[in-house]
Amino acid sequence: MSAPNVSVVIATRDRPELLRRAVAAALAQVYPGDVEVVVVFDQSVPDRSLEHDCSAGRTGGRRLVRVIANDRSPGLAGARNCGAQASSAELLAFCDDDDVWLDGKLALQVRALCETGADTCVTGIVIDYDGTLTERIPAPADVTVAALVRRRSFEAHPSSVLVRRSAFDEEVGEVDENIPGGYGEDYDWVLRAARHGPIAVVEQPLVRVLWHRASFFAGRWQTIICALDYLLDKHPEFHLDAAGLARIYGQKAFAHSGLGERRESARWAGRALRLSRRERRAYLALLVSTGAVKAEFVLRLAHATGRGI
Repeated sequence: MSAPNVSVVIATRDRPELLRRAVAAALAQVYPGDVEVVVVFDQSVPDRSLEHDCSAGRTGGRRLVRVIANDRSPGLAGARNCGAQASSAELLAFCDDDDVWLDGKLALQVRALCETGADTCVTGIVIDYDGTLTERIPAPADVTVAALVRRRSFEAHPSSVLVRRSAFDEEVGEVDENIPGGYGEDYDWVLRAARHGPIAVVEQPLVRVLWHRASFFAGRWQTIICALDYLLDKHPEFHLDAAGLARIYGQKAFAHSGLGERRESARWAGRALRLSRRERRAYLALLVSTGAVKAEFVLRLAHATGRGI
C-alpha cells in the first residue's frame, strides 16, 4: 500500500482538554506516511504550546502539529476551509475538537482509497452520549446521492472524512460558508462528494463522537429553518424525492414547534404528511405544538439512541 502524506484539520474553540485528546489521537495513528495536524483556532486565542514536530518513530512517518488562527468567516465551515488552505498533503482529513480517532482509522481509509480509486472515504462511528455508546456504521449504499436525500446519514460523520486534496479543491469544493449558522454544512458537503463520485466506506466504527449539549443546535430553531430552506434551494434532488422532501418539511415543522409557532408547525407538518404518511418528524412536531412535551425532551430521547431529529 502506498502511503501518501495526510493533513488533518481540527477546528477548535474554547475546548482545550478535548482538543488535546483529539490531537493526540491523530498523532498516534500507526501509518507509514507523514501526518500533519493543522489546529485552527476559531474566534479564540491560538495555543502555540500544541505545536510539535518529530521524525519517524513507532507510529510511522513525520508527525507535525501546526497552530493557526481562522482568517476565513467565523464558524466551523470557515475554520475547516482555513485549515485545508493552510495544509499541504495529498490527502485531507477532518476531525472535530471533541471527537477522537480510534486505532487503525487512517491506515484503513488510505487502503480503501487506494483499492477503490474513490476520492472520498468515510467510516463508521461510535456515539458517546452521557456515557451511552451507540455504533453507527454506514454501508456504501447509504452514501449515494439518492440515499442521502432520502435519509441524512449521521454515520458519514465529518470527523471520519478522508478526501483527496484535488477533489476538495476542485470537483467537490470547499465547505460552504454561506449556510445560515453553519447548520448542515457537513451534510451539504457529503451530498456534493457523492454527486462527484462513489464514496468509499470502511464499515467499522473508527471515530468516537462525543455528543453533548454544547454541540447541539437545540434552541437555534430559526437558524435551522433558514438553513433547511438554503439546502432545498441548493440541491434540486430533494424536489425529486417525496420521502426526502417530506423529511425536510418534517424538520421544519419540528423547528417551528420549538419556536412555539403552532400554526406554522401544523402547516409544514401537513405538507410533510401529504408527501409521506410515514414521516415521523411531522407527528413529533404536532405533539410538541400541543405543549404536551418540550422539543428539547424529544431531542434528548433521540440523542440517547444515537439519533437526531
